[in-house]
Amino acid sequence: MDNTKHYDVIVLGAGPAGLTAGIYLSRARLKTLIVSEGVAGGQMVLTHEIANYPGVESISGYQLANIMKKQAKSFGCEIRSNISIARIELKGSIKSVELSGGEVFTSDAVLLTSGGRSRTIGANGEDLFKGKGISYCATCDGDFFTDKRIYVVGGGNSALEEAVSLTKYASKVTIIHQFDHFQAFEHAIDEARKNPKIDFIMESSVVSFNGDEKLESIDIKNLTTGKTERHLTDGVFVFIGYVPNTEFVKDMVETNQWGEIVVKPDMSTSLAGVFAAGDSIAKRYRQVTTAVGDGTVAALAASAYINELKKESRD
Repeated sequence: MDNTKHYDVIVLGAGPAGLTAGIYLSRARLKTLIVSEGVAGGQMVLTHEIANYPGVESISGYQLANIMKKQAKSFGCEIRSNISIARIELKGSIKSVELSGGEVFTSDAVLLTSGGRSRTIGANGEDLFKGKGISYCATCDGDFFTDKRIYVVGGGNSALEEAVSLTKYASKVTIIHQFDHFQAFEHAIDEARKNPKIDFIMESSVVSFNGDEKLESIDIKNLTTGKTERHLTDGVFVFIGYVPNTEFVKDMVETNQWGEIVVKPDMSTSLAGVFAAGDSIAKRYRQVTTAVGDGTVAALAASAYINELKKESRD
């Protein structure tokens, strides 16, 4: 074994859960490596404004991610982001992560903090017009639709909050939702309903995206009457939930019917020495603060696990 590539803990994922875990683990003097196929910060960097993070009046997700990253590094945590993972092995006392370039890292414990990704509608033309009128990130693409008429698909907190955010750019925002009510907090619903730039199309869904080189119109089906109407539009933003990034471990640790990792109260999984935290685990609420809490618990549990291993090796 190459000891220079062996760590006490490897964290797979660099979102708020992973970065928090990195802070706690490295501060506990454990040799820690965070590995991420995306950018450090995960989905958090796509959030234009975080106004409900305790102790912080207002901050962008990108700024908060950078602060967390610097904190983790200041305690000695190593971070490898934007890399490709070829293979992982979680069984046994020694875990391993192999990069596509051939580098291999081993550890005594692993934290799974791979997060999730935006769920797609699955309607005709969706794949064709991604990035050509269809977006899943208001922060990334909102300003491209200045003075344009756009549609938002979804009925949860993200859909309503991002719809309000998009009114800073768009001339008109229409929210399309498949039910007759929203699955969001009352303050989010009230804010959207009071905004003069926002209209609503309820009990309906998008069944087709149409256009030539870019999106020009959408077909909306009323789920009550069955009637389909074509609406001209400059863009559509989709906020209908997420899919956990757990495909790479689905045959290694226990997951539920939605692919979410099943964890115990201490964030341990069905495999010894493997913990999970953040949006990839089975839980009801998904916020930056809940991910940070998960990462804290997982890191403390992993620290206790590592310390017990070291104690056994000394006895």
